[in-house]
Amino acid sequence: MSLADDAVEARAQGWRTLAALHARIEDNLERVLQQEHKLSVSEYSVLDALGRQDGFHLRMNQLSTAVVLSHSATTRLVSRLEDRGLLQRYLCPTDRRGIYTEVTAAGRELLETARPSHDGALADALAAAEELPELAPLVGALSTLTYPVG
Repeated sequence: MSLADDAVEARAQGWRTLAALHARIEDNLERVLQQEHKLSVSEYSVLDALGRQDGFHLRMNQLSTAVVLSHSATTRLVSRLEDRGLLQRYLCPTDRRGIYTEVTAAGRELLETARPSHDGALADALAAAEELPELAPLVGALSTLTYPVG
C-alpha cells in the first residue's frame, strides 16, 4: 500500500469510528427519550434548537440547517410536532414568503422535562464509549472542544 492509500484508509477508519460513536450515542438517546418522554432524537433536536432561540422561533430553512435535516424531512417533523401541540407555524410579518416555526408553551414544558434525561443519556453513552479502546480517543477529543456561549 502506498502512502496515499494509507492516508485514505486512515480517513476511512476515522470516519467509521466517528460513525460508530454517533450510532451508540443516538441509540442511547433514542431509547431514553422514547421511554421517558415519547420523543425521538430528531423531535428533541427540533425542540432544543427552537428553545435556544430568542422568541423560541426560527424560519423553516434555518431550522433545517440547525437540525441537519432536509427541508422536506424538517417539514414532516414539524407537522408531527404541530399535531401534538408542541409547535406552531406562522407567516413572517415582514416577509409573507417566510414561515416561522415556534415552540408552544406545551413544547417548552416538554423540552424542560426532557432535557435532563437527554443530558444524562448523553453523559452515560459517552462514559460507556470511553471504556472502549477504539472510541476512547474520540470521546477524549470531544472534551477538549470549546463552544461559543449564547
